[in-house]
Amino acid sequence: MRDFPIPVVGIGSQPVEEVVDYLPLPQEMTTFALPVYNLEADPEVLAAACEVIENLRAAMQVGSDAKFELLGLPSQVVELINQSLGHGEVSVLVREPGNLHIQETVFAGVWRVQEIAETGAILRDTLHACFIPPEVQQSALSGVSGEVIAPSPGQGIMNAPAILNELIERSSKHKAGQAAHVINLSLLPMSPEDLQYLFDAFGTGTVSILSRGYGNCRITSTRLANVWWVQYFNSMDAIILNTIEVVDIPEVALAAEEDFEESAERLGEWLGVMREQ
Repeated sequence: MRDFPIPVVGIGSQPVEEVVDYLPLPQEMTTFALPVYNLEADPEVLAAACEVIENLRAAMQVGSDAKFELLGLPSQVVELINQSLGHGEVSVLVREPGNLHIQETVFAGVWRVQEIAETGAILRDTLHACFIPPEVQQSALSGVSGEVIAPSPGQGIMNAPAILNELIERSSKHKAGQAAHVINLSLLPMSPEDLQYLFDAFGTGTVSILSRGYGNCRITSTRLANVWWVQYFNSMDAIILNTIEVVDIPEVALAAEEDFEESAERLGEWLGVMREQ
């Protein structure tokens, strides 16, 4: 799987040449829609799937962290759960220490976490109700460098050295839970050489995130602790906002608390629909 195309140039410059190809790009804002499932499901399969979803919902009503392992369930039950929960706005690829594919369901805050072996076999298949699975930040931090060496400034470099110094300082002082410190590269005089300078300094890390809520937001960890590339694209896949954030995880990737609570309610409504069949 290729990394996100970083660095990219800002507004008014040439378009990005490569795009992420492991997920389809949205054409408009994603809105909630009830999932669909096989109405002819065997009653025992349906009952088993409903039990998993009911247990998940009950755990969500008392807290924001619940896990259920699906790997040992019959394949028909897992398939029905897949159809029942659908695919939501946020997808995550974690490359280290394990190969994890994380997909938010249509119910915000309900995630499917799969660990994939080199052979393609599924080693772990978990439903996790949380704001975002902790493996995302754990991987991003495990992939950072102990030292960032500033490249030698060359022709065309303007603001990149100062931005790099600011990011190194902010990274070293960042505490868990702090609000994001955002540098909007689209509003700064940045040459292509500036962007290449930053990329050469701390590049991309071990986590790639695609959020498809309003348009298309691509988020990539870097080799600098708690520093993320956050880039917004329009429906034509042209970049409209290019930022760097110093934060635990960019807010656009997180399920909001009110959405999490609403998902628990919607799961109850969906269970009612399933059980009427």
